[in-house]
Amino acid sequence: MKKSKNTTIIISVIALIIFATSFAFAENKITVGISLPTQREERWVKDAEYLQAEAKKLGMDVKLQISDNDAIKQVSQCENLLAQNINVLIIAPHDAEGAAAIVEKAHKAGIKVISYDRLIKNCDADLYISFDNVKVGELQGKYITDMVPKGNYIVLSGSPTDNNATLFKEGAMKFIKPKADTGEIKIVMEQAVKDWQPIEAMKIVENALMANDNKIDAVLAPNDGTAGGVIQALAAQKLDGKVPVTGQDSELSGAQRIVEGSQAMTVFKDTRKLAISAMNAASKIAANSAPETNGKVNNGKIDVPSMLLTPIAVDKNNIDKELIDSGYLKKEDVYKNVKK
Repeated sequence: MKKSKNTTIIISVIALIIFATSFAFAENKITVGISLPTQREERWVKDAEYLQAEAKKLGMDVKLQISDNDAIKQVSQCENLLAQNINVLIIAPHDAEGAAAIVEKAHKAGIKVISYDRLIKNCDADLYISFDNVKVGELQGKYITDMVPKGNYIVLSGSPTDNNATLFKEGAMKFIKPKADTGEIKIVMEQAVKDWQPIEAMKIVENALMANDNKIDAVLAPNDGTAGGVIQALAAQKLDGKVPVTGQDSELSGAQRIVEGSQAMTVFKDTRKLAISAMNAASKIAANSAPETNGKVNNGKIDVPSMLLTPIAVDKNNIDKELIDSGYLKKEDVYKNVKK
């Protein structure tokens, strides 16, 4: 009887130790809040997948919110995340200016903020992780002006609320504007695309084609989604494949159009590397260590410590090497519907 009682005590002590250890582990586990602007575009679907996968590898918990391109909703969602005992907040802002309020609320709660892919303006963001977005635009601008050095251009830019759109256009115009100033290039339509919506890009190009009797020689499309809308408008006039169109993000649909010949190029921004950088940084910040940086970017208030990754121009000549051999896209998917 005594032996049985001792055994029971030992088992109870072991159970208590296991419970205490588990509780301590749970208490020490890093929780990261993530706020993304949309899942309407393939690249943002991939961002969500890669961020969660990387967090799992690092043994971190993730609380993910999608604002569906609604700035007010994003503020509300982030307030909710801040109330859930997160250690770090990662935000890809829908509205670069409006998201500054989120950073202020996070800091009041003692939580640091990583500005992910898109810069949050006019605030004390703790870290900015993205690509060299001026370089993205430069790759687009150089490519299209090398391909079409003279003629009528449609120049589209991304959402006015997205600081990246400003940077992309800034880079592209380094190559387009000098030729426009000399008259070699005539910009017949120059317009931002609300919320990066392909249907908006399509409507803009439809209007430009009508106003210029279909005499369009090149289109600067800011990303693959808007490029799809542009090409849809061109196809209605049987101009797809005849008018070069830029893109970026290396979405599957963009890659397919490149091998089919209706889209000239895209820009590869490896979001796998972006996710790895973001979650590694979150882990270090949570441990009160300094995350890795390679520069600073001014957001209108401070020079934000930054990690900027390198984008790569992709066309039919290097699409296999950059997008397929790297494992970013599958060859059977890219070439699935290509007409022989």
